[in-house]
Amino acid sequence: MKINFLLLTVLFCTVNTIAQNTISGTVQSQTQEPISATIYIPQLEKGMVADFNGNYSISNIPDGTYTVIYSMLGYTTLSKKITLSENESHTEDIQLLESVVEMEEVIISTPFHKLQSDNVMKVERMSTDQIKATGAVSLAEGITNIAGVETISTGVGIGKPVIRGLSANRVLTYTQGVRLENQQFGGEHGLGVNDAGIESVEVIKGPASLLYGSDALGGVLYLNPERFAATGDFEADLNTTYYSNTVGTSSNFGAKTSSEKFKFLVRGAYVSHSDYKTGTGIRVTNTRFNEKDIKTGFGYQDTKLKSTLRYNYNRANIGIPEEIGVQTTAKTPLLPFQEIDNHIVSLDNTFFFTNSSLDAKMGYLFNDRSEFEETVDNAALRMQLNTFNYDVKYNFPQLGNFETIVGVQGMYQSNSNLGEEVLIPNATTTDFGILGTTHYHLEKIDFQAGLRLDIRKIDSEAAGTSGDDEYIAPLQQDFNSFNAAIGAKLDITENLVGRLNIASGFRAPNLAELTSNGVHEGTNRYEIGNPNLDNEQNIQTDLSLEFKNEHFEIAANGFYNALGNYIFISPTGETIEENPVFNYVQNDASLYGGEVGVHIHPHPLDWLHIESSFEMVRGELKDASNLPLLPANSLQNTLRIEFNDFRSIKTPYAFVGVKNTFKQDRISAFETESEGYNLVNLGAGLELVLKKLSIESGLTITNLLDTTYIAHLSRLKPDGIPNMGRNITFHLKVTL
Repeated sequence: MKINFLLLTVLFCTVNTIAQNTISGTVQSQTQEPISATIYIPQLEKGMVADFNGNYSISNIPDGTYTVIYSMLGYTTLSKKITLSENESHTEDIQLLESVVEMEEVIISTPFHKLQSDNVMKVERMSTDQIKATGAVSLAEGITNIAGVETISTGVGIGKPVIRGLSANRVLTYTQGVRLENQQFGGEHGLGVNDAGIESVEVIKGPASLLYGSDALGGVLYLNPERFAATGDFEADLNTTYYSNTVGTSSNFGAKTSSEKFKFLVRGAYVSHSDYKTGTGIRVTNTRFNEKDIKTGFGYQDTKLKSTLRYNYNRANIGIPEEIGVQTTAKTPLLPFQEIDNHIVSLDNTFFFTNSSLDAKMGYLFNDRSEFEETVDNAALRMQLNTFNYDVKYNFPQLGNFETIVGVQGMYQSNSNLGEEVLIPNATTTDFGILGTTHYHLEKIDFQAGLRLDIRKIDSEAAGTSGDDEYIAPLQQDFNSFNAAIGAKLDITENLVGRLNIASGFRAPNLAELTSNGVHEGTNRYEIGNPNLDNEQNIQTDLSLEFKNEHFEIAANGFYNALGNYIFISPTGETIEENPVFNYVQNDASLYGGEVGVHIHPHPLDWLHIESSFEMVRGELKDASNLPLLPANSLQNTLRIEFNDFRSIKTPYAFVGVKNTFKQDRISAFETESEGYNLVNLGAGLELVLKKLSIESGLTITNLLDTTYIAHLSRLKPDGIPNMGRNITFHLKVTL
């Protein structure tokens, strides 16, 4: 017995002395003043904040080559490649340069996890703190502050992201590292994710099928969950926001703690809104909604394994507006309304080998969507969607300047109907994809390229009785696609960077497009699917130029997207039960446009920021007719002031912004023109630090002039119902 105990003790000590590498050093400014910078290793999700003397030490690091990020507000973010092996104690003393530009962050949605300045692909990123500062009521509304991103909205409770004119199943959403599946084909099926526990949003604007497979033809919305606490820390915070327009509140509480190997976090949120009020003072009946959300995570890490298990439960009750009726600030949805349950479980494992690693992600999602129309006792429409997906990638040892990844991805999904109405039949969908991508780095230029093969199989059951008008026949279809991407980033001069990317993408037809045969109540159309539809396939070229110096930044991004077999609905001229009949058909299409942004931060007036951005997208079918649901051109101008810290007052700021949305007269045959409008927004905020207590507050006024307007992508536009009027938002966050 004693011998066994001794052997176990020796084994335990041996395991825990393998590859106990350490990185330590100091962080200083150019004037050799110590900096309490954040040091973070993204591959390990491990980091710390340097002490007041600038000293740091991160231990328990596996053998391998890692990117270490050094960042601090007011300084240029620095990225260092460090190779460790055989219980090495590596010293890295860092000097950061002063900068008035915001800190850079590591981009997670691309395969090699680099800073945006080092990335071959242009990716936009926005933190949820920045989204809150805009006064947005929801995450779907907040992302519209990213150039090239808009939303198709039904009131303020339902929003679908639009990336450069493409939406629904053409834009893929990732959360907790797994693809989000929640019947996103539907026009009134929103994002379904609460912003509590989301750290930042990344947007890939263009084909990302190489990395994500089918449905990433138009781009990817990647939601990064909040990080665990730094090793040895405990954090707790309470957030609350009040919205004057909807008499609404959004509150959440979170706590997290980490030891050397174990990490834990939990966050709960509750959101409640009344009907929103337009610029005319009228409340839009049944745009009210409420939401309950809980997120939790557990992490474990040693020198051979990093494992993270996360769970998210979201319950949303969302009213579906039909007409202007009773004027009230009640928060319980009227009929008709949706009740949606989302469960997301994700497991992310990284296995570390000598100079290489294996990433294995798995996710299970359960979406239970009910729609109540005439009674709250029985759902007229109820669909349950079960999805299991996996993503396994092997990161090869770095060979010279080459970094290479190969992997497989897949999904198994089943859809079941439990209500009286059937929009799409019971069906199963199976995906499998294999991919390889490599990055080649030189002093002035970086190359990235990759190939991928995907296979999708759809099997659906019959719905209804054979011979009835609304009978849906069973379906068995296989789709496959071969895709590629190649790109380069060139440091043209010290201040000028160019990027060129060419990528293909695809989307297999969804069940609604293949099998529909009945009235879609949300659109008042009788839709007939087409089982002979083929893949949508596109090739997009992106070109971007960025110039930066200490006073001025300008970036220009242009794209051309050649889209084959674009799927859309077309009227037949017939009616069934007074509903116009539409068929799903295909034709080639093209989209083109881009974004231009300017940021002026004149030195030595480091507190002054003048920002401006313009976005445009055009889309046409092969016959030169316009594509539907194209965002109008818009120009956003912001004057922002960031004041110096004063004693306990940290990072005070104020801003005023004007968004000019131009007239949209490039419309499809089923749309009407939309007039232009101008919105004025302003806000201010600060952080008060009292020893270990931090209090952050912010006040934002959107649509300051209470302008009455109708956005082109509002689903309430056909009824002439305006968007939200003036809204005063007050946000408070207390952190221990």
